[in-house]
Amino acid sequence: MSHVHVIGGGLAGLSAAVELAPQAQVTVYEAGPACGGRARSFHDRALDTVIDNGNHLLLSANPATFRYLDRLGARDTLQGPGAPVFPWHDLEAGLSWTLRLSPGRLPFWLLRRGSRVPGMRLGEVRALFRLMKAGDQASVADCFLPGQFARRLLEPLAVSGLNTGIDRGSARLLGNIVRRTLAKGGQACCPWMAARGLSESFVTPALHYLEQFHAQVLTGTRVSALAFEDGSGRVSALETSSGPVRLGAEDAVILAVPSPVAVGLLPGLEGPDEFESIANAHYRLQQPLRPRGALKQAGFLGLVGGVAEWVFLHDEVLSVTVSAANRYADWRQDEMLAHIWAELHQALDPLVETPLPQDMPAARLIREKRATFAATPEQDKKRPGAKTAHPNLALAGDWTDTGLPSTIEGAIQSGLVAVGALGFRTASAGAACT
Repeated sequence: MSHVHVIGGGLAGLSAAVELAPQAQVTVYEAGPACGGRARSFHDRALDTVIDNGNHLLLSANPATFRYLDRLGARDTLQGPGAPVFPWHDLEAGLSWTLRLSPGRLPFWLLRRGSRVPGMRLGEVRALFRLMKAGDQASVADCFLPGQFARRLLEPLAVSGLNTGIDRGSARLLGNIVRRTLAKGGQACCPWMAARGLSESFVTPALHYLEQFHAQVLTGTRVSALAFEDGSGRVSALETSSGPVRLGAEDAVILAVPSPVAVGLLPGLEGPDEFESIANAHYRLQQPLRPRGALKQAGFLGLVGGVAEWVFLHDEVLSVTVSAANRYADWRQDEMLAHIWAELHQALDPLVETPLPQDMPAARLIREKRATFAATPEQDKKRPGAKTAHPNLALAGDWTDTGLPSTIEGAIQSGLVAVGALGFRTASAGAACT
């Protein structure tokens, strides 16, 4: 049986390992103390509770992700409204509304005042077609039309989806998201979140699955070098922090590490080298919020016109995501936490039965300085495919050429593509609103 060495225990590496486990002997090498990469949970001492290292909102049009969860028996670890419902609040206008997409492809929601973006004009929807037809050099801003449809919907979706500002963000990448979601109707846009934390949905079930097939998962094990055979170019050995690992004639390697690490391990490889940060603010509540209406149904809130962008309601914690956070790099942590808390008061107090306390509770701000590659046209061109010049080596990671920006779907999809590039079997995927 072939032995596949998966370097990197993030979602790309776990996706590849899970796909390979029934077909081959698998060893996963993870440099850190735990698998999951940017999609994991941990116990935070300051808040004395479990939090996610980043907030993720999944849409039903993520077939690779739902196939992965189904294989692990973990789909029921997600929660969501079961319908394409998105509550929003405009901090500048003091206005709350709910976007309710039509289930089918025909966008009847655009004709209903209670379902669409307030203040929008129907002509502004042409921006969606411009995005889907955009060339490789176009920015998101090049495709937008002035108006509330862009300001209150497309821009926040673009910034959170690309983790890059609209003036620099790739219209092609955003157009690919639109093509998979809004263009397919509400059934492709149902939102889902991890109910008990990212690790409980994406990491722990994968480790249990791999254990069933006797795969090895070596945490705290860094791969520092690859050795190649003269002539064939095959990977012949790995240099790890636990010592050298020799590869057999049928063995293969999947390199599922961040772009800078991959470039350092593989001579001649070019990858994205400009990055954007994400900031996540977590507030420990003394008692759970009691939301009303669409906020209760969805469990999250999109914000426009402020620093905070997405608010996720958990039993003990309010979690806030700030995308493309390089622009706030000079803000002090206490300053940013206080500013966001004031925005939460403004947005949430009218939507919950008991207002938030005036004094900010215990809070934690986590900045991921290199959360994603900058999703610009220039950086997009630097993304390699899964296949390499080395016959037994493939690449995986959300930074590879997935056609998507850095997302959970892109990471999991890349793992499957890497498996296929090595000649192993992969199956089709599918997902829908339930």
